Amino acid sequence: MLIQTFLFFVSLYLCGIITTMANTYTRIYLQLVFSPIGRENVIPLKHKEELQKYTTGIIQNRKHKLLAINFMPDHVHIFIGYQPCQPLPDLLRDIKANTSKFINENKWLTGKFQWQDGYGAFSYAHSQIDDVINYINSQEEHHQKRSFKEEYLNLLQKFNIDYDPKYLFDWIL
Repeated sequence: MLIQTFLFFVSLYLCGIITTMANTYTRIYLQLVFSPIGRENVIPLKHKEELQKYTTGIIQNRKHKLLAINFMPDHVHIFIGYQPCQPLPDLLRDIKANTSKFINENKWLTGKFQWQDGYGAFSYAHSQIDDVINYINSQEEHHQKRSFKEEYLNLLQKFNIDYDPKYLFDWIL
């Protein structure tokens, strides 16, 4: 019971509810990448700005700092200053669930919109922030030369992440 109480107070501190805990500092930068079911080109570009603003609100309401966001037709890149008061899987669940609901309620697609299970999360040093922001903001140009599949596999290799190809996103052939 003592450990549970301690962890409860640590989580309150990390979320900013309690503001005094000596010597606890974090600076974590994460690029999050995920895709719709089937990796289809279904994310509506004409609603891109509205969807990005909506997603920004989700991220900021959970105490993270949005640094860059770019919705492409078949995937999204989000770069955040991550606060460990919320487990990363919970943040991704919240983003995916709320943006799916938002797209579906606005009837931007004829069918039901869903995200695929899973995501990529890649960490960066403070000195890399500008490069990552530029990379995310230039996705349209970048994908004239390289597919999302090539980009994603490259990120996994660059970050030395072991993976089983059968558990990657469902790729359109």
